[in-house]
Amino acid sequence: MSKLKKALERAKETRKAESGAFKRSEPEKQITPLAPPETNKKQPSREKVKPTYKRSRVIEIDQASLKKDKIISLFLQDQTADQIRILRTQILERLKESGGNSILISSANPGEGKTITAINLAISIAHEINRTTLLVDADLRKPFIHKYLGFEAEKGLSQYLTGDLDLADLLINPGIDKLTVLPGGRPLPNSTELLGAPRMQSLVKELKSRYSDRYIVYDTPSILTRADPIVFSHNVDGIVLVIEAERTSNKDLQRTMELLKDKPVLGTLFNKARSV
Repeated sequence: MSKLKKALERAKETRKAESGAFKRSEPEKQITPLAPPETNKKQPSREKVKPTYKRSRVIEIDQASLKKDKIISLFLQDQTADQIRILRTQILERLKESGGNSILISSANPGEGKTITAINLAISIAHEINRTTLLVDADLRKPFIHKYLGFEAEKGLSQYLTGDLDLADLLINPGIDKLTVLPGGRPLPNSTELLGAPRMQSLVKELKSRYSDRYIVYDTPSILTRADPIVFSHNVDGIVLVIEAERTSNKDLQRTMELLKDKPVLGTLFNKARSV
């Protein structure tokens, strides 16, 4: 048994994870969400949501390029898209239990698939009849979502946090129904401080409460290279950790799990595993 598999087995025993590619955190530890669910909160209608974009910039995306970059949630006939739908269903069920609507996607190290996972998950949630999705690039040192989606983003979250820009003028609809993107904008070296600043806290509260049918997906830096996801983790209702098969070492996995102790971890996604 490889070191990584042993580490995963130890993590699974420790957290008493469920079987499957997406492993749930232990049920004995009750995760307290950012805010308790409102008992009188109006449930979203089952009728199909049809948003209009009055100020958000609407762009056209190259679907062939998206598929090449493994953004496959758009292609509903793709078998991999079915796996993402399963992941989406499991995550939304976890969030339903706590009444939450915000998800942080991260990984142990860079290059393990967190950004692609965040984009695919956001698109998949937007496909649901009664839900809309806001995808936020919170990797302020190396924002990359706009590059995968094929558009320029000179302004974004970083400019909102450091200036007086109107949020509505920064939002982009990438030609995908019910999906809005807040790009990262200009890279900044003081990303940790900005994500922990009062202006970001106010923005998070606004995004969570403005629309009852909205889910927010945050793409953040990797956990072992930046303090950003740890600082930002108390703002979200759930965390999904992406682990790359045959790359994430057992040492890195153990250290990451230690840093996420007592955080609202929904589960882990075992990425790029070879089929057997």
